[in-house]
Amino acid sequence: MSCEIERIEGVSCTVGEGPLWHAEQGCWYWVDIPAKLVWRLDGASGAVCHFRADEMVACMALKRGGGLVAGMETGIFDIALQGDGTVGATLLASPPELRPGMRFNDGRCDRQGRFWAGTMSMDAPPGSVQADGHLYRYDAARGLSAPVVSDLVTQNGLAWSPDGRTMYLSDSNAARQLIWAFDYDPADGVPSNRRLFVDMNAYPGRPDGAAMDVDGCYWIAGNDAGCLLRFTPAGKLDRRIDLPVSKPSMATFGGPGLDTLLVTSIKPGFTPGDEHAGSVLLVRAPGLAGLPDTPFAA
Repeated sequence: MSCEIERIEGVSCTVGEGPLWHAEQGCWYWVDIPAKLVWRLDGASGAVCHFRADEMVACMALKRGGGLVAGMETGIFDIALQGDGTVGATLLASPPELRPGMRFNDGRCDRQGRFWAGTMSMDAPPGSVQADGHLYRYDAARGLSAPVVSDLVTQNGLAWSPDGRTMYLSDSNAARQLIWAFDYDPADGVPSNRRLFVDMNAYPGRPDGAAMDVDGCYWIAGNDAGCLLRFTPAGKLDRRIDLPVSKPSMATFGGPGLDTLLVTSIKPGFTPGDEHAGSVLLVRAPGLAGLPDTPFAA
C-alpha cells in the first residue's frame, strides 16, 4: 500500500511529543519536552515557529473557547502562546505525589472534555523500574482527582474509543511494554475492569503515544522499531506503517479531512544511522481517517 511521508523542514526535536491538530486555525502543534518548546506548523503555508516556556511542557489539549491546557513539570497549567515567542502559564493544579525529579508525560481529553495526564520520574537510574507514576483526571468543576491508576513507570498511550466507553493506557518502559483497556463511564469519568489489550513484548517497538481512528482502531507509535502499528478493538494487529525514524513517539490525525498523521520523534537512544532522528513527519496513506480530539471543557 502506497504511503507518502513528508519531513517538516527546519524542525529537529530532542524529545518531540504531544502533537495535536487545531482545526479552526488549520495548524499543528507539538512539543519538544527538554527544550521547553511548543512548536506550531501552519498547515496551509508551511510556516513553522516555536514558543519557549519556563519549564518543560509534556502534553497539551485545546481548550474550548481558545487557548491550551498542558501537563508540565510542576502541574497542570492553562497556557497561552504569546506574541513575543514565550509561553504564558497559569497553574491550575499540582498533585501532592509530584515530587522534584518528576514531570507529567502523556495526556489528552476524554470525549467529554476532561483532561487526563500521567506522571513519571526523570531521575530513575538506568535499567531501574521506578514505578511511582500516576494517572490523574482534571476538570474545571471537580478539579484534580486523586491518582486513578498507579504503579506506572512511563505512562503513555492514552486514547478513548469513538463512543467514549473504552479507555486505553500504556506503559512504555522496557520492563513493561504493555497496553491496557478499561471500561469507561462517560458520565462520571471513572475507568474500571482493567485488562490487557496488547502485550507489546510480542510486537516491534515499545508502546509510546497513541491515536484513535474512525473505525475504533488504536494506532501506537512503535518506539525503537521505527513504525506505527494499528490494532483493532479486539487487539489484533492489522496494519503497519514504517517510518524513516527509529524512535517515533506519538502520532495524531489532522488536516482538513483528518486524513493525515503528524508523527513526532526522539533523538536520545536512536538507532545509529538514523539521520532523521528528532524529525517531525506528515504521513498520508490510503484509508487514514481519524477522530477530532475533544477540547478541554474549561
